[in-house]
Amino acid sequence: MSDAPKSPMSKADGIMAPLRYANFRRIWLASLLSNLGILIQGVGAAWAMTQMTSSADKVALVQTALMLPVMLISIPGGAIADMYDRRIVALVSLAIALAGASTLAVLAWFNLVTPDLLLALCFAVGCGMALMGPAWQSSVNDLISSETLPAAVALNSISYNIARSVGPAVGGMVVASAGAVAAFALNALLYLPLIAAMFLWKRLAEPSRLPPERLGRAMVAGVRYITNSPSIRIVLIRAMVTGVVGGAIIALMPLVARDLLHGGAQTYGIMLGAFGLGAVIGALNITEVRKRMSGEAAVRACALSMGGAVAAVALSSEPVLTAVSLVVAGAVWMMAAAMFNIGVQLSAPRWVAGRALAAYQAAGSGGIALGSWGWGHLTNIGGVQTALLVSAAMMLASPLIGLWLPMPRIGARGEPAEMLEDPEVRLALTARSGPLVVEIEYRVAQENARAFHHLMHDVRLSRQRNGAYGWSIARDISDPELWTERYHCPTWLDYLRLRNRSTQSERALEKQAIAFHAGSAPIRVRRMLERPFGSVRWKDDTPDRTTNDVLPVITSAAGGAT
Repeated sequence: MSDAPKSPMSKADGIMAPLRYANFRRIWLASLLSNLGILIQGVGAAWAMTQMTSSADKVALVQTALMLPVMLISIPGGAIADMYDRRIVALVSLAIALAGASTLAVLAWFNLVTPDLLLALCFAVGCGMALMGPAWQSSVNDLISSETLPAAVALNSISYNIARSVGPAVGGMVVASAGAVAAFALNALLYLPLIAAMFLWKRLAEPSRLPPERLGRAMVAGVRYITNSPSIRIVLIRAMVTGVVGGAIIALMPLVARDLLHGGAQTYGIMLGAFGLGAVIGALNITEVRKRMSGEAAVRACALSMGGAVAAVALSSEPVLTAVSLVVAGAVWMMAAAMFNIGVQLSAPRWVAGRALAAYQAAGSGGIALGSWGWGHLTNIGGVQTALLVSAAMMLASPLIGLWLPMPRIGARGEPAEMLEDPEVRLALTARSGPLVVEIEYRVAQENARAFHHLMHDVRLSRQRNGAYGWSIARDISDPELWTERYHCPTWLDYLRLRNRSTQSERALEKQAIAFHAGSAPIRVRRMLERPFGSVRWKDDTPDRTTNDVLPVITSAAGGAT
């Protein structure tokens, strides 16, 4: 349940509108400090690695260690965020990151850090932040009104990139003056304001009438939803490709400063600051870009601009020209990332929002992590300049993907439809009773057969997104007007979840299918408990359990045949 006021807010689309909500403002400001600490630690870790080893592989693996957990842990983290109180999940995640940062600071103080240990502890910090990401991002809509969601997404990007524009320079100065241990300790301290802000947020959790899913099932449900949602699937593929190709400039930044510009930690910090400044500029202009360009046009323009900027960085030996190119690269990188993020947030309903955002994080950060590993290897073979030029060429070619996978149109967020009444049941069922088979009979005029069949493919995706499997549509050969839709649900509880996961647009799709029904009798729906051979208990003293695991829905029927 949202803590935001229900009345509409003037100028809801303004970039600063979400900051009018006290809880969002408090957490946003605290996250700004936390992001600052993370980037300061990143500078310290990357520079410490360059001092411990001359291997480009090891230097690039610092970025991989920080980003790989997002790819590995985001999906379970998103499922956990959807299953439990997102505020508590965020606090636990921050505690993990704080423990990793504190351990790194203590070991560095005693001069016990090795390259492998540094990577391991960076991985631990990354694990905490990987769990934090889906919980926080899927909580944003609980803190603000839905009209301000795009602005809130942009503000979260701005928070990170304000820190990026200042943090690396500060990190460079901290490392240069006090060593990497000071950077690690400062990061640990800057987690504390965010932990305090999360404690102060009194989230109003809306209780569910159904028990939470188990972690494994919740992860499968999230993957199933994304697989059957073409718009989200396209955004994830484009985000991952952008991460793999464009991640070179992020992963190789320390080597740009050291080998191309012949600078030190301070030069590295300034270059990262230029990239971060550009990202802030890009985030501030997201609203204007969305007004003037379609999603596909914007992503293509960003890719072409970034390709040119990366090529300029590769060919430049002047710090000023490199910094200007990085400002451009940062701006278009952030615009593309924000377009992907907004696309996922507005496409996913609340019940699966954490898992969808986790998949987005895994795609983007996983692309950067895998790309960083590959760019490090290429740098060892051909040098920094060659790797960046290859990255630039691939980025310039990447808009061709849009011919195959064009960016979907970004519309309004899928709001949940009104809950349906439970169907009439005369057989004793438990939550685990199943599999359940549902058959829905439609009588469709023969001249409407092609249009009905085409619509039912969209219905199929809707059913499968929400938990059905084995979907089919069949036409009676002796009565061509009779069509039968058939699908399965693993258990009775899964079927109840499916019935009430539909968004308003999905419920409207079901009503369009019902509108094709031309018979005088209403649509016939059969719900059958499938009994595999050997599953029925025949003895009187071993009846099926009839514990009341599932509570009834106490609402009015809202239409729909499911």
